Amino acid sequence: MTTFKIHPIVMGTKVFDKGMMTYQHDYGKPYTIPIYCWYLEGGDTPILVDTGEMSPVISADREKAIGGKIYTFETGLARWGLAPEDIGLIIHTHLHNDHCENDYKCPHADIYVHTLELESIHAPHPLDFRYLEDYIEDVEENGQIKPVSRDGEIVPGIRVMHTPAHTRGGLTVLVDTADGTAAITGFCVIQENFTPPIEVRAMEMEVIPPGTAVNPQRAYDIMLQVKSAADILLPLHEPQFAGIDTIPA
Repeated sequence: MTTFKIHPIVMGTKVFDKGMMTYQHDYGKPYTIPIYCWYLEGGDTPILVDTGEMSPVISADREKAIGGKIYTFETGLARWGLAPEDIGLIIHTHLHNDHCENDYKCPHADIYVHTLELESIHAPHPLDFRYLEDYIEDVEENGQIKPVSRDGEIVPGIRVMHTPAHTRGGLTVLVDTADGTAAITGFCVIQENFTPPIEVRAMEMEVIPPGTAVNPQRAYDIMLQVKSAADILLPLHEPQFAGIDTIPA
């Protein structure tokens, strides 16, 4: 069986209201999230999940807030001996701009993305301003996009699950590791979404849906499904991974 090591690389941050992560919880509380590019090491070609921001803000304050360093795309990959031209495969959790801004730098990569995300980025709903088709036009013209319409294996040891919690075409990436199945969530959450504080659990809520959700009730059920499928949960914007080089350690 092919197994992978997962390297979370911070390639951006956002500072906003924590309620953007935690539905109906902690509104008005300032919060900083890391934006990750996840390097999956172990297959025949270097694989990334998402590509982060093109021009991240790199400051001591933001690095302190997330507990780790922030990199540009090039410097983040270079830590692992890679250049953008080396990347052979990219899987997108979704196509909000901060998850795909560096795709065009990877001319040799096949890029897997759900068909509903492609629809959304070309014809976004007015409420969803995070889609900017400029970031994928080059790779579309180059024929790099590989649309996904169903759950299944991308390469041995890596599978995707359609999880439309945060966006219509969200894909959770399931990765075989030495310590079991790791799930990089296809929706924007932190660890607290999966392990709510006592005041939330007292309301008989097992999880907290994403702060921005397509359908909060369905998102709740999807989160339970992902939680039960994973031995290792990797919430897409959890700060604790900013200071970790490799998962599993």
